[in-house]
Amino acid sequence: MIRRFGSAPRPDKLYKMRPGAYVILPFGDEVLLTHQEEPTPEFQLPGGGIDPGESPLTALHREVFEETGWSIAYPRRLGAFRRFTFMPEYDLWAEKICTIYLAHPVRRHEPPREAGHTAHWMPIREAVTQLGNPGDRHFLGKLL
Repeated sequence: MIRRFGSAPRPDKLYKMRPGAYVILPFGDEVLLTHQEEPTPEFQLPGGGIDPGESPLTALHREVFEETGWSIAYPRRLGAFRRFTFMPEYDLWAEKICTIYLAHPVRRHEPPREAGHTAHWMPIREAVTQLGNPGDRHFLGKLL
């Protein structure tokens, strides 16, 4: 069983399974995060949904590049969690299966391509309190 973070599923909603790959990118005592402006402004671990036919690692590299402009190396799976949420950008109630990786940031190639995203280096101790969802905070907190 995968641990759940956040609210329990609502019995009046039908949830679509949404697998995703997300990464912790530490460098020294800082970590690279993405800030998403819409629909709710929040700091997040870089990553996102796995497209049909795409492997989790391919999705991870693609999403990190789109959201931060950085390339990464040596991803290692740390674990997974699930959360039930409404995704207004897709008008979708989702059961998100979030697989968390640890990797090395290699190089910034360009600004984020994903509209509404900005890349930020933040002290890890601060990031643990600033991340927008409790699953992300849990996995980053385990590194401390």
